[in-house]
Amino acid sequence: MKIGFDAKRAFLNSYGLGNYSRNTLNALYRFFPENDYILFTPEVKDSLFDNYKRFKVVSPQNRIAKKMKSLWRSLFLVPHIKRHNVELFHGLSNELPKGIHKSEIPSVVTIHDLIFMRYPEFYKPIDRKIYFKKVKYACHSADKVIAISKQTKHDIVTFFHVPPEKVELIYQPVSPVFFEKQNVPEILSKYQLPDKFILSVGTLEPRKNQLALLQAIQSKEIKVPVVFVGKQTTSYMAEMNRFIEESEMESQVKFLSNISESDLAALYQTAILSVYISVFEGFGLPVIESMACGCPVVTSSVSVLPETAGEAAVLCNPAKVEEIAQKVLLLLENEEFRNTIIEKGTQRAELFHPENYAQKLISLYTEILNRKHA
Repeated sequence: MKIGFDAKRAFLNSYGLGNYSRNTLNALYRFFPENDYILFTPEVKDSLFDNYKRFKVVSPQNRIAKKMKSLWRSLFLVPHIKRHNVELFHGLSNELPKGIHKSEIPSVVTIHDLIFMRYPEFYKPIDRKIYFKKVKYACHSADKVIAISKQTKHDIVTFFHVPPEKVELIYQPVSPVFFEKQNVPEILSKYQLPDKFILSVGTLEPRKNQLALLQAIQSKEIKVPVVFVGKQTTSYMAEMNRFIEESEMESQVKFLSNISESDLAALYQTAILSVYISVFEGFGLPVIESMACGCPVVTSSVSVLPETAGEAAVLCNPAKVEEIAQKVLLLLENEEFRNTIIEKGTQRAELFHPENYAQKLISLYTEILNRKHA
């Protein structure tokens, strides 16, 4: 098979959609190397996607196209897809190029979440309008829509009136690096971290709810250091820093960003527990990353997160600071319970191994192409 991908996020996004894109491409190449994988991207940067040279990469070459990179990806990509004789095209991040429905090239799109519709207050009006148009076009143009959770599938069917049988539920994979032992002492020294700490991974923003973790720790006078890893948004960081200063927690809290997957895996493997108490998610990859690394997790009892965690995490109401504190203390103080959660998490993480995921994707691609040629 010759499969094309919208690979922009693989090259340009550190977290979230970038992780999904890189994990997908690496899993397919590793477990099904007999296929041809062609990556279409408006820009090539190797700082995030260091093994991209294993793939054929197509990007704007002439001066005008380079100046119109975002438009090239959305409006002018179909002729390039045809020129490279792509048999099937997969949009990895919520959209498909305009005109794909007229091209006779079968397509698949992965929809990660519809948070912009469920929680519009987190988005600018212009962004919501753009997202709506792109997702609507992709869902109705694609031969198959991949939803990364039951919650997302339900939202696709409800908001965009897509037939349920057109939506395939395929949970996203975890990078193999999280299943491998890392050089922990070296990483602790590199980032000047203590031997024990609470870890919280994710973009620092209101939806991710990291301030509630700080409030919970402060309310119960928990003295364990806290390490936040993720992209920082200015206004929310200011709010968090204000609370840290008022609570005299400066020496207890550390912020990191733009770290490698292997370094992140080492942090999970060192942390005494991780906390991911988002208000709403499409999946919640850090929950499974934690489990793969043997790190017990406290996560939200709302949105998709109970589906992601199964029975292998400690759930709490993300709106209740007292409850968050109690669940953190439970893992800190009850060693037997903590070990049980670690064991359950390790077993659950295997369901999200990249080999299982790659097999499901190839089966879906094959089904679509067989139907076309029938």
